[in-house]
Amino acid sequence: MKRIKGIDRGTLEFILEVSKSSYPNEFAGLLKAEDGIITEVLVLPGTESGETSALLKLFMMPNISTVGSVHSHPRGIIKPSTADLQMFGKTGNYHIIAGYPYDLQSWKCFNAEGDERDLQIIDG
Repeated sequence: MKRIKGIDRGTLEFILEVSKSSYPNEFAGLLKAEDGIITEVLVLPGTESGETSALLKLFMMPNISTVGSVHSHPRGIIKPSTADLQMFGKTGNYHIIAGYPYDLQSWKCFNAEGDERDLQIIDG
């Protein structure tokens, strides 16, 4: 398992902006890291987004390594659902949920079990 030091500020701002532009639908993607810093969001082909869920087509994932996932909660509740926890276990150990209103205070990171974890914002 990769040791993650934090998330690049630009990557987090991208996540928040895409989440905001997807509103009222959910946004979902996968996270990639370079040198221990989350630097990229992968949007998989065929991802389905609705007001209550986003469905990642994991079978469309290229043969690459991811460290986790990201998705938005348009209702602003920044807590993993049962469906979130099922997906978390398949995609890594760092899972970001961005909640409405999608600002720097409205996101959290969780581990694969759904426990909140600290994730430092790193200025790139």
